[in-house]
Amino acid sequence: MMIDCRDVPSESGCTLTIAGEPDEVLRAAAAHAVDVHGHADGEELRNGLREALREASDGLTPAGAFIQVIEFRTRRIDEFDDVTRQWADAIGPARTARWDITGADLDEADSYLQIVEFPDRAAAMSNSDHPATSAFADRLRKLCDSDPTFHNLEVHQSTVF
Repeated sequence: MMIDCRDVPSESGCTLTIAGEPDEVLRAAAAHAVDVHGHADGEELRNGLREALREASDGLTPAGAFIQVIEFRTRRIDEFDDVTRQWADAIGPARTARWDITGADLDEADSYLQIVEFPDRAAAMSNSDHPATSAFADRLRKLCDSDPTFHNLEVHQSTVF
């Protein structure tokens, strides 16, 4: 089982994930909640943590998840990376993106793909509607050599080979 702090809104934007046997996870999560988040240990906290327990992920993006692929061109990739970090700080615990990867196209100079995973389409739309994301998008467009292209995908399946 696991508990992922990213699933629970917090002012700190904590990203800790705890995985193991249910009792171990519950003990460790309670200690973390008290030590890092300032909660009082007690039955209310423990009940909330029990409700947050879920099957441990194998790291694969599950069917039904939402992936956004963004194609863009820029000669200012370092600034792009800085703006992305600033957005993550600005959106804080309202962030619904679980992970992203930005890769350089080795066959076309200054061309990049960014792949972002969300739990589902609704989470992606919530992320997109946040004011921090609107400001982020405006700043990124100014760094790009042309308008980015967006591809919105619902995951059909994930496979490990």
